[in-house]
Amino acid sequence: MIGRPQNELLQRLSAHDYELLAPHLQPVDLPASHILHHAGDSITAIHFPCDAAFVSFAVPVEDDREVESLLVGREGAIGIPLGRGPSLAYARIIVKVGGTAQRLPLRAFEQIQQRSASLRDLFARYADCQLAQLLQTAACNAAHSIEQRAAKWIIAAQEHIGRDEIPFTHEQLAGMLGVSRSYASRVIQMLKARRILATRRGAILILDAPALQASACACNSAVKRHFGEMLGVS
Repeated sequence: MIGRPQNELLQRLSAHDYELLAPHLQPVDLPASHILHHAGDSITAIHFPCDAAFVSFAVPVEDDREVESLLVGREGAIGIPLGRGPSLAYARIIVKVGGTAQRLPLRAFEQIQQRSASLRDLFARYADCQLAQLLQTAACNAAHSIEQRAAKWIIAAQEHIGRDEIPFTHEQLAGMLGVSRSYASRVIQMLKARRILATRRGAILILDAPALQASACACNSAVKRHFGEMLGVS
């Protein structure tokens, strides 16, 4: 809606619910590579990414690696509690593409929830969508090839930022896939050889979006369908 921050959850709130939240929203900058939370940190605020900003959730595994499990951009929020009581970050939450966000203190959110059943319902449905995304990522990591997963993550990033130049290095893509940099580089080289991608310093450029889509698994589409069913969005 006109006049509201460019975040789809905030845009979906009723006028009454937005009026309850608005006095507590604080605009903040999210610079690229900024760490919102380390694993184990107490979460004291919800962040609503706006415009092209998005973050990833990186889960630590053995041998000091991390695997990306979730991307969140303007379609959602980071830090929504699933219950009452203390909320702790399970993953390292890092800004992949910088931009702005709206910050909402968790204490204010908890108080406002008690005043609005419709607000509670919207955020509960969004929490269901995040769970679906996590389950789909777990299935994807087990069932699909590195090339399929790489194409999926690149497409997801393109959808979040709305342009074909993705500010990912080979090392960053490797982190998203949970593989070595050399393995990620081989996958990128294969896609470059088929003229699907090109690279620039610090960025991946999509040359053939339909071919990239054909190289990806269907996991993004499955998650988007669930978002549509739960939140009424495409």
